Amino acid sequence: MSIQYILELSGTGFFALSGALAANEKSKPDWFGVTFIGFITSIGGGSIRDMLLGSYPLSWVADINRMYIIISAIVFSSVFYNLLKKQRKLFFIFDSLGIAMFTILGTEKALLFHVNPIIAAIMGMFTAIMGGVMRDVLTNEIPVVFRKEIYATACLAGAAFYMMLNALHINREICLIFSVLVIIAIRIVAVKYNLSLPQFKRDE
Repeated sequence: MSIQYILELSGTGFFALSGALAANEKSKPDWFGVTFIGFITSIGGGSIRDMLLGSYPLSWVADINRMYIIISAIVFSSVFYNLLKKQRKLFFIFDSLGIAMFTILGTEKALLFHVNPIIAAIMGMFTAIMGGVMRDVLTNEIPVVFRKEIYATACLAGAAFYMMLNALHINREICLIFSVLVIIAIRIVAVKYNLSLPQFKRDE
């Protein structure tokens, strides 16, 4: 079992956990509802990417371990709910790590299909954020990409940085590590200093 695979499963589990917690805080659904939202949160982005790229079977269909991780994460969230909901800073760190890893892995997969680098970066971003977007829609929250914080932009910047290093034929592990660190750094700095992109149009 490779380190990359372990990281992918860890990210899948964390996103399932965050989806389950968000669902319970918002609407107090039953076990099926929480499981459904946790499932969508964890595999939504990768599924959209694979369908757009024409990559079948979808990753969660081909690998039953992802289902085991999702179910385990949801059970874990139920058992330790009161403890987990207090760990906001820890969740922020893991969320940043999760979107960073999925952005780069999604970009890599898109490049394997020989798409334009710009499209590859977008596919990486979709992998990282679309599960969270669907989670927010299902729980009647403002989708994360519309909130006043740098989120999807950090993913695009990290994907672009990865492709720049890759074009220079730098070792893959180095490309991956430094690109992930770029995304995490942007997220931390943006949240710490309350940075955001300019508004599309300001009210007069």
